[in-house]
Amino acid sequence: MSTAENCPNCEAPLGGHFCANCGQEAILHHASTREFLHEFIGHYVALEGKLWGSLTRLLFRPGLLTNEYIRGRRVRFVQPLRLYLSLSILFFALLKFTGSFDPQTTDVDAEKIAAEATGATRQLAKAQLRLAGKPLTPEAAHGKAAAEAAIAEMQKELGADAAAATDHGANHAAEPEAKPAKKWDKKEGGTHLNNDDVDGWLADWPTLRHQWHAFEALPGDQQMKVFKDGFYHYAPYAIFCMMPVFAMFLKVLYLGSGRRFGEHVLFALHTNAFAYFVFCMMLLVPFTFAKLVLWCWLLGYLPWAMRRVYHSGRLSTFLRWGTLMTAYVIALGMAVLVSMGMGVMSVGH
Repeated sequence: MSTAENCPNCEAPLGGHFCANCGQEAILHHASTREFLHEFIGHYVALEGKLWGSLTRLLFRPGLLTNEYIRGRRVRFVQPLRLYLSLSILFFALLKFTGSFDPQTTDVDAEKIAAEATGATRQLAKAQLRLAGKPLTPEAAHGKAAAEAAIAEMQKELGADAAAATDHGANHAAEPEAKPAKKWDKKEGGTHLNNDDVDGWLADWPTLRHQWHAFEALPGDQQMKVFKDGFYHYAPYAIFCMMPVFAMFLKVLYLGSGRRFGEHVLFALHTNAFAYFVFCMMLLVPFTFAKLVLWCWLLGYLPWAMRRVYHSGRLSTFLRWGTLMTAYVIALGMAVLVSMGMGVMSVGH
């Protein structure tokens, strides 16, 4: 431990426990592992009560932390941006380590057909055992013929699918670079994408076209991995960029309230930090009832905070809340889709 008459950081005269000019501590401890741990626990976890005071107000008194900051009571609380970033990093880390966001692709059509065919075969066998030695009525004979025809059709489709899969595997093994292009065709009201159309769209961006071709050449599980990696890499940035959008929605909804845009951004940071904390708890808590309670608190938190910060009536707050959530969920969904699609940019490098 060392003391000095002047601040080691800015050379200003010291007159207390902290420098009046730069805020550094007047008493400095020697660098050691113990001191590093003390700094971490004291300044990043305890924060002299800032963290716990901020969290209690954020979690259990909606809107109060925003009002305190607007009133100028700031030194006693964690800065809004730091609080938001800390909770968002914690959420995405938990999301990745717990594997909660893990889209899977499975081809269940053939399995479903096979299961239906097996079940129908069993039912037909049971019926034949029951009717063994008994003359069939015209209705029973008709039903038996229809069942046998249906089973034969299912087995024919299964055989055709298996043959097509075998031929595709053989052709793929003989020509590894060849991959049949998807077509624009109508099938049960749906459309399928043709690579020629994508090439037309991306004609002016050869790099993107090359990356799309590389992505199309990947198997299904690898394609989903590309989307998942893109989500984990870009979604935190995309969602953070949505804060001004959230504030813009609030600005439009509360035109004439006299609130500055920065105050709407402050409210957006606090409410989204709360949402991140609740989502972290949902990932960690295994109990269904606890998750239900957290969902209810999450849904009720925002309108409560809006009413406390913007001092509006219940009905007007509810209408604004519904409009805000509808617009923001759409914008947020688009941002997440874009972040997942950005994973395609990493293919082919």
